[in-house]
Amino acid sequence: MRVLRGLQERLHDFVWTEPQPARPRWQRAMVDLARLTVSVGRDFSSGALTLRATGLVFTTLLSLVPLIAVSFSVLKGFGVHNRVEPVLLRLLAPLGERAAEITDRIVGFVDNIKVGVLGAVGVALLLYTAVSLVQKIEEAFNYTWNVDRRRTLVRRFSDYFSVIVIGPMLVFLALGITASMASSSVVQAILSIEPFGSLLRLGTRLVPYVLVISAFTFIYILIPNTRVRFGPALFGGVVAGVLWETVGRVFAAFVVTSTNYTAIYSGFAILLLFMIWLHLSWIILLTGSTIAFYRQYPEYLAVGGRRGVRLSPAQCERLAVAVMLVVVRDWYEGRPPPYRDHLAHRLSVPVQPVDHVLNALLEAGVIVPSGGEQAGFLPGRPPERTAVKAVLDAVRHYDERMRIMPDGDAPDARLMRDVDAALEQATGTVTVAELAARVPAVDAMAGPVEVAPERAASDGRASS
Repeated sequence: MRVLRGLQERLHDFVWTEPQPARPRWQRAMVDLARLTVSVGRDFSSGALTLRATGLVFTTLLSLVPLIAVSFSVLKGFGVHNRVEPVLLRLLAPLGERAAEITDRIVGFVDNIKVGVLGAVGVALLLYTAVSLVQKIEEAFNYTWNVDRRRTLVRRFSDYFSVIVIGPMLVFLALGITASMASSSVVQAILSIEPFGSLLRLGTRLVPYVLVISAFTFIYILIPNTRVRFGPALFGGVVAGVLWETVGRVFAAFVVTSTNYTAIYSGFAILLLFMIWLHLSWIILLTGSTIAFYRQYPEYLAVGGRRGVRLSPAQCERLAVAVMLVVVRDWYEGRPPPYRDHLAHRLSVPVQPVDHVLNALLEAGVIVPSGGEQAGFLPGRPPERTAVKAVLDAVRHYDERMRIMPDGDAPDARLMRDVDAALEQATGTVTVAELAARVPAVDAMAGPVEVAPERAASDGRASS
């Protein structure tokens, strides 16, 4: 036991304690992979991802036919509606022989929807059901990206329209191009020439992976209500795409040997297998989104995942001053207003506490958004007339909705007034402009947030 405990301690120090810059590149890659695995595992252990995947299964069962019907009506105008059935067969391929039966039933439901018979109310309900699925997907992806705000009504219309209409069009376009290339005389001629024929056949086998990875990357960029860079989205798409194809093959082998389920559940076995595959698919999608999040915000990996980000009040005050100085200096130097991701990277702090500080400064009016939904931030008052004490008070008194102690002349009230007076005396009349002039470089002023991963795991809470 003592030897095992010693190995655990050395492994913990290797992953979490030893500084990264001093290591060789291959060791840094190993540590990053270990931290990523632990962080994603802790997200799963909290149960939130599996719970949201379960909710998406229920929403998918209710909204799948209306969603396909809306996309089908649009694709019909382009003459490619006949390819809906092959795409469904491809998505349900892990169900084996059952895939054809489920596809026939879904396509039959879609064919039975007569838009002219439904009327205005029926069409409105059809569109609402289809849009509600995309909205639930957005909420799940927003959770993986620590985003609390929703899109505006205008952006919902444009972005959801892209997902419901443009997304299927791109899928069918890619499939059409692939089929045309496979049947062209030029490709057939190349197949007869070695080694080009073997390489081309290998590329054909990789086409399903490429299509799935492209679709997942497109979803990770478009669905979350935040800026997702292409690199992290592609990284998450590659992991999720390969995992989806691999799990699909394993699940297909399981379906072939699952005769006992048919004997026990009879006609319900096909529905049960369909729901299991939907649940696995949503879990894989959300896992890829979580991996993309950690790829874009590696600051979270240093603290063991999003559950490990919990700043003390003193750290929040220090971070608030650092954020304010970055905003003021960029404003003085004529740079574009920094946004939340930019601030997090420049200060080497996870986005979650930066959001908390930004909300506090916005509520106090110390900073204001520059305009737009994904805007940066500007000083809300002239920096020459903004005291540092006002920045500290913005964080200290943020979201005070409940009075937990009675005011008056009680000893504790007098003590807290003395603390406020001492803080005001310590900061004096120093303004944000004066402090910005004293600090030569604000970037990374707050420093990386150091939180013991084992303490964060036992706590299980994150700052909001």
